[in-house]
Amino acid sequence: MKLSVVIVNYNVEHFLEQCLLSVRKAMQSVDGEVFVVDNNSIDGSVKMVKNKFPEVKLLANNNNLGFSKANNQAIKLATGEYVLLLNPDTVVEDDTFSKVIEFMDSHPDAGGLGVKMVDGSGKFLPESKRGLPTPEAAFYKMFGISKVFPKSKRFSKYHLGYLSPDEIHEVDILAGAFMLMRKSVLDKTGLLDESFFMYGEDIDLSYRIVKAGYKNYYFPETRIIHYKGESTKKSSVNYVIVFYKAMVIFARKHFTQKNARLLTNLINLAIYFRAFVAILARFIRQLIMPVADGALLFAGMVFIKEFWSRPRIYPGGGDYPQEYLHYIVPFYILIWLISIFFNGGYDKPLKLRKSVQGILVGTVVILVFYALLPEQMRFSRGMILLGTLWGTIALPAFRLILHWLGVEWIQLGEKKSKRLLIIGDEDETKRVSKILKESRIKPDFIGFADPAENREVKENYLGNLSQVKDIISIYKIDEVIFCSGNIQHQAIIDKMAEWQETSVDYKIAPEDSLSIIGSNSIDTRGDLYTVDISTIAKSANRRNKRLLDILIALLALATSPVLIFFQKKPGNFLINIFKVLWGKRSWVGYHQGRKSAVHLPKIKQGVLTPLTTLSDNNLSEEMIDKANMLYARDYSVVKDFNIIIKSFRNLGG
Repeated sequence: MKLSVVIVNYNVEHFLEQCLLSVRKAMQSVDGEVFVVDNNSIDGSVKMVKNKFPEVKLLANNNNLGFSKANNQAIKLATGEYVLLLNPDTVVEDDTFSKVIEFMDSHPDAGGLGVKMVDGSGKFLPESKRGLPTPEAAFYKMFGISKVFPKSKRFSKYHLGYLSPDEIHEVDILAGAFMLMRKSVLDKTGLLDESFFMYGEDIDLSYRIVKAGYKNYYFPETRIIHYKGESTKKSSVNYVIVFYKAMVIFARKHFTQKNARLLTNLINLAIYFRAFVAILARFIRQLIMPVADGALLFAGMVFIKEFWSRPRIYPGGGDYPQEYLHYIVPFYILIWLISIFFNGGYDKPLKLRKSVQGILVGTVVILVFYALLPEQMRFSRGMILLGTLWGTIALPAFRLILHWLGVEWIQLGEKKSKRLLIIGDEDETKRVSKILKESRIKPDFIGFADPAENREVKENYLGNLSQVKDIISIYKIDEVIFCSGNIQHQAIIDKMAEWQETSVDYKIAPEDSLSIIGSNSIDTRGDLYTVDISTIAKSANRRNKRLLDILIALLALATSPVLIFFQKKPGNFLINIFKVLWGKRSWVGYHQGRKSAVHLPKIKQGVLTPLTTLSDNNLSEEMIDKANMLYARDYSVVKDFNIIIKSFRNLGG
């Protein structure tokens, strides 16, 4: 047999199908075999390969082994004279295989070969040909110097930019997206190094081929499309860290101790540099809307002052003092912006009603402050009200313009249909899906996940509990419904905390119930009754909890001369006020004292707990775990406020 093609797949079903169709055509003139190694995908890849490509030798793993191990699985079974490692997000030309085999046959010194790669738009990909990542070459690449001088022989060593992309060249490194090698050479050099989980293994193997006395060639007389990044973009692995850490492994393995240490230091420096840039970019993105809103509000207040207020307040001439625009208006705007923030007006996707709600709440706060100001500082209540009117019109209008311009994180209204994932056993998922389908809410999609962590996936299931995070991403899930009869509540809380970055909604379907019970329409028979999970892990709840802590602390500080006489521990009361203000503690937190068996979202240690009024001697471990779990699962600031009122004598605890 002449050729063995090995494709490692992870959750890119549609790209894999396209790849295999192109491979099938290219194989027509070649005696060969095709292996697909699936690393526990949940997107239907395995089923697709079985149904549409029966000639493919499929190896379906029960977990993600990584690129190196998965490739080695198939290479050990391969019988071809040549082995081709091919990414699933590629498309080969009809004569690609025949051309590369012909070249390898006529060049016995060739140990490996790579081809010309273009992206989905036909643009040449510079990683088609690469040099050895020496400390010098790595430095120029990692800090962007090679991009500034893409054809320099000195600065573009990593991607060999000084070599023509249309001519055959000897190169140091082959790209893992298309890596053709002699099987006999692999038998001599060894297979892929499995200490590389993802990235770097192609560099390592290419270098070992050269060290074994063979040559690697860049062969541009055939091309492949490489949809760059599609095979890995759905992974949760941070590309920069994983790739650069792979370079550290390579350096320690092949370079002298001095050069390895130098490259390691450069890589660590690059990681910190890129992390700083990423944090700065994120910070700027978060500030864009508040700064834009502030500028819009300020412009409106200046306009109102000039064309409405000043002619009426100073009809005979004159103007507001400079302090008004320099201090008072910015103070008003700051309160409005803070109010919008705490009302969720900057949570993405942005919603119009949140900005309006924030402006109105902020106006109430401003008017309270206005009433407390000395007479000479009360410039005009009308300006405040007109500013409110301007804000309630201008801010939503600004968001509408952004929406019409196609900004992704602007959302108008609520989604009318949802994509749901039900986690439960076969009986429970059928029962819950029936309730959903008969309700007034008609879901776009309902998928099922096994409540067990690593159990083999059944026919009608998308995956198991350990794969839910990937399922949410791949299937664009809006809402996860837990069947409480199949999964413990502490596990539900645990997973909600683990998946909080996915921003999905959560519901719980109680067992043995004819409906999914909830408070939104509990009196209406036949509706979708859902239990909305207001977990303490949600960013809005954390923000509101912190706001309540600050307000209660300020109120307690202002009234401390009186409240201190009602406290069981007066000295601790004052200390706790300042600890809460500085963010060291919260007024309410989990009950401590025993190591909890329940995994809960992390919060600040509380002065009070849901069980403060009870004696520790009467509390069982089960009672403590249940109270903490219910507090975390169904959190609200009202709950915190009630605990504080009922236990205010213990604020010095």
